[in-house]
Amino acid sequence: LVAVSKYTGVRIVKAVVSTQSTGACNKNTEWDKDEFLDSVYWIRQIVAVVFGILWGVIKFKGLLGIMVYVIINLGIILLYYTRHHEIDEEEYGGHWELAKEGFLTSFSLFLVFWIILYTLYVQPLAAVTS
Repeated sequence: LVAVSKYTGVRIVKAVVSTQSTGACNKNTEWDKDEFLDSVYWIRQIVAVVFGILWGVIKFKGLLGIMVYVIINLGIILLYYTRHHEIDEEEYGGHWELAKEGFLTSFSLFLVFWIILYTLYVQPLAAVTS
């Protein structure tokens, strides 16, 4: 589904478009196991970027920020496959398989965005360069 490209940003955009075109947003879509796990993976990446930016801008910090992100991330994925697609999770390896699909990658991406934006908002570039 994902067209390989030299540029990560282009690859992400192509994957998101590809995932949406295969039915990530449609309720009555027949899924191949790999296709569904790919859609879970890319949804997690989008959630990570959005909440990383949000946490950095609102200056959320500490273990509480991490715990809230983990709960939100798992909650969104749980709602995605139980309520939106109403799939039998055992066909895709169970709750654990779906919960861990792309989690560490999305967690890393979340931390990168959160740390960079938090640092920029706490210490503006003018203070860092002088």
